[in-house]
Amino acid sequence: MKTPNSVCVYCGSSSRVADVHKAAAHALGAGLAERGIRLVYGGGRVGLMGILADAAIAGHGEVVGIIPEHIKVMEVEHTGLAELHVVDSMHTRKRMMVERSDAFIVLPGGMGTLDEAFEVLTWKQLRLHDKPVVIVDVEGYWAPLLALIENMVEEGFCREEHRRLFTVVNRVEDVFAALERAPEPSVPAETKWL
Repeated sequence: MKTPNSVCVYCGSSSRVADVHKAAAHALGAGLAERGIRLVYGGGRVGLMGILADAAIAGHGEVVGIIPEHIKVMEVEHTGLAELHVVDSMHTRKRMMVERSDAFIVLPGGMGTLDEAFEVLTWKQLRLHDKPVVIVDVEGYWAPLLALIENMVEEGFCREEHRRLFTVVNRVEDVFAALERAPEPSVPAETKWL
C-alpha cells in the first residue's frame, strides 16, 4: 500500500512498564512524524500513549486524540495535540479512531489495548474494513496472544485465512515496511462500521 496518511495506534496507558516498551512507543511516534503520517490515538498524556504522542509532536508530526469525557475528567488528556476530540463514550471513540485511520498499529498494552485491537480485527474479519493491522511484538510481549489465536484456528473457532487479518513484526523499525507490503484496501470508504 502507499504510505498511509493517518495511522491509529493502540497502546497502554501505564507508566509502570519496562523501558523497552517506552522506547518502542517513542520510536514509533518519532517514525510517524518523520514520514509525515498523522497519528490517531486515545488522547492520553500518560504511559505509552503520552510517550508516543510526545515523540510525534517533538518531530513536528500531526497528532489527533480522541478521548471519552469520563476519562478526560480524570485529567489524563494530552493538551498539546493538533486536535483533541472529547466524545460521549468508548464506542464513539473507537468508531472515530477507525474512521480517521488508514491503518492500525498495536503496541504492548493492557485490557483496553486488547479490546481495541480485537474489535478492529473482528471488523476486518466481517469485511467492515480491510485496512492493514500490524502487531508489534516487542520482546515477545504478544506471544501468548498469538499462541491463543493459533489455538483458535486449530480448534476450529477461526479459519486459516484469519491468520492473515494482521501482520506481526518484532521491532518498530519493521512497521513501515509491513505497511508498504500491505495490499491497498478495497472495502468502499462509505462502508459503515458497527
